Amino acid sequence: MEAQQQTTGQARDGVPIFQRIKDFLTAQIAAGHWKEGDVIPSEQALVRQFGVSRMTVNRAVRELTAEAVLTRRQGSGTFVAPAKYQATLLEIRSIADEVRGRGHVHRSSLQLLEQARSNDLLAKQFELPPDQVLFHSIIVHYENGVPIQVEDRWVNPRVAPDYLAQDFTRLTPNEYLVQAAPLQGASYSLEALAAPRDIADMLAMEARQPCLVLRRQTRSGGQVASLVTMWHPGHRYQFAGSFAAGMLA
Repeated sequence: MEAQQQTTGQARDGVPIFQRIKDFLTAQIAAGHWKEGDVIPSEQALVRQFGVSRMTVNRAVRELTAEAVLTRRQGSGTFVAPAKYQATLLEIRSIADEVRGRGHVHRSSLQLLEQARSNDLLAKQFELPPDQVLFHSIIVHYENGVPIQVEDRWVNPRVAPDYLAQDFTRLTPNEYLVQAAPLQGASYSLEALAAPRDIADMLAMEARQPCLVLRRQTRSGGQVASLVTMWHPGHRYQFAGSFAAGMLA
């Protein structure tokens, strides 16, 4: 009977055999037995291990490939895919909290912290007269030592006058601004863009590879508080979110 159930792809507890194979493979990855870039056992080896048909194993591997857990290379085998680090779209959170929430280590590298004059476009976006003083920072954020975001932020000194005095290797601009300029509202856009050379270098990727680029404007006290452009490597990052009832009204 066991052999018959396996041949038909159905286990006695009602869990399909292909799902059991998927669960086994993802559990091995989660436990660290196979790491990013490691080759997994061949389909023939999994056929022998589970005593099932090649078709059943192929379905499990095919679905995990579609889910970006595995990646196939023609003539080389099937490998553990690079991790897709995740951020929420609807909730404005510090990237440090996002990373720590996954049980990983966050660190940041300050690339630039300056006072500068606004050009016409920036002044318009901040709803200010031309040639106004703004604060500007560029920070690279890392997850377990891997660069996952370049944060290019402009800040209104009128709502966050002590911005330049902060140590952004110890806290994120988001964490500071939540206290200094409590959020009144926000708008954002998301698009895919090729990484320019300077961004690509900071993200340890090839120039012109695709990035997910999130642009966000926040308001506090009736003023535009900050404008931030966040670059994420498309091959190792994704955004996720959910809607509660009424949020789309």
